[in-house]
Amino acid sequence: MSEQHENLLKQFQTEMEAAKTTADVEALRVKYLGKKGEVTELLKGLGKLSIEERKATGAAINQIKTKIQSSIEESMKKLALQELDAKLKAEKPDHSMPGTYPNIGSLHPVTQVANEVINIFQAMGFFLTEGPEIEEEYYNFEALNVPKHHPARDMQDTFYLESDQVLRTQTSPMQVRTMEKIEPPLKMIALGKVYRCDYDITHSPMFHQMEGLVVGENISMSDLKGTLIAFVKEMFGKRAYRFRTSYFPFTEPSAEMDIQCIFCEGKGCKVCKGTGWMEILGCGMVNPKVFEAVKYDTEKYTGFAFGMGIERIAMLRYGINDIRLLFNSDTRFLKQF
Repeated sequence: MSEQHENLLKQFQTEMEAAKTTADVEALRVKYLGKKGEVTELLKGLGKLSIEERKATGAAINQIKTKIQSSIEESMKKLALQELDAKLKAEKPDHSMPGTYPNIGSLHPVTQVANEVINIFQAMGFFLTEGPEIEEEYYNFEALNVPKHHPARDMQDTFYLESDQVLRTQTSPMQVRTMEKIEPPLKMIALGKVYRCDYDITHSPMFHQMEGLVVGENISMSDLKGTLIAFVKEMFGKRAYRFRTSYFPFTEPSAEMDIQCIFCEGKGCKVCKGTGWMEILGCGMVNPKVFEAVKYDTEKYTGFAFGMGIERIAMLRYGINDIRLLFNSDTRFLKQF
């Protein structure tokens, strides 16, 4: 080994002794063994030597390279352990502090309200049923006395499928399907998703609806009003309500039920469109033509039906002024429930 090589090795050893961190050792590795490092440059110069000189000098340079590599690896392991130990000591946990617990999920506000509505009506003796979201036109329209020319069947309100079926626009088809299977008397509610071409702060193209139906002998409008008033008192407490005359092809007479707007307390705002009232459901006495479709004796039986949007009830239950918040999956909003 020449004097030049010995000096290079001594220089490296001196600098290695001064290295205090893994970063210092890495810098030395680059300085001596990198692409432009000092040992690498020596190896590149072998091509200028004779064959005899090249063999002896190459062996000496490789010896230096091996020693440097070994020293770097050993120092890197030693310093890495020291740094890890120092880091662990610096980050030593305080066992007296309370632990971190995982976040616990909760039911969506729509689900919470749906469960509450179901519980109220089941306590009155109603049973719960479900049905298909892709529905036959017969059950969604004809059996409910909605003829071909009715405006509710226009494309702007209903989602039609290539199969000549529809995405159900209401849960009312379950009235017909249930009456086809069960003889009166009966008290049923049906809950599920429905679809309509509508979207604003109080409407969504997909929402959850609950339908109710009572059929029996001597069922009257007073039974309908008593049932719905009991529901409103249970759901909203002491709040003004009213019934308004309305029209639905599957009920006669028909009505809509409103409660005083919870956002403006009846003074008028953009949510209630300045009326001071908010509609919560539609209702009425079952049209005899619906009973005829399921072969119920219209001389013997009468009944009433009602339908409500669960999202609308949730808005009023929790004071939500935009129905779209219920579908945005914003955790800041959902954590409030």
